[in-house]
Amino acid sequence: MLIRSLLFGSVPPLRCFSSSAHNILKTGDILKETRVFTDEDVLEYSKVSHDSNPLHFNSELARKAGFEDRLVHGMLVAALFPRIISSHFPGAVYVSQSLNFRLPIYIGDKVSGEVQVISLKENKKKYLVKFKTKCIRNDELLVLDGEAMAILPSLAVEGVRSLD
Repeated sequence: MLIRSLLFGSVPPLRCFSSSAHNILKTGDILKETRVFTDEDVLEYSKVSHDSNPLHFNSELARKAGFEDRLVHGMLVAALFPRIISSHFPGAVYVSQSLNFRLPIYIGDKVSGEVQVISLKENKKKYLVKFKTKCIRNDELLVLDGEAMAILPSLAVEGVRSLD
């Protein structure tokens, strides 16, 4: 119901990029962002989410549980996906996300988040876009993957071609 109201509603389109006539987001295009999660990120996320699992704060306990060190919250890492999309398409509405947590992410790891366009459907000057999502730890290990859906304002896809 929410998707239907967003697609058929009367939200005005947003212009997000300077347009160059033939540049349009297409299937296969990729958006990326890399970041390192810090102690402060984990602490702040814990405050907001009320997730105070000791595996995020106690190195000794994390090691006893079989991990190398303290863990970054999986949902904090997954928050890279809507951030990537909304930074390229202000006004985007994040509709859904599936997640597969493959490996742990440790404080200080470099994490590269990536969203790749799987499909685009236009309806009433808006686009429903399906993305394949993944995070890679330290340039080599797949730690998180899944799929996401977002509704992009109609003019947001103009002016975008090479997204790497």
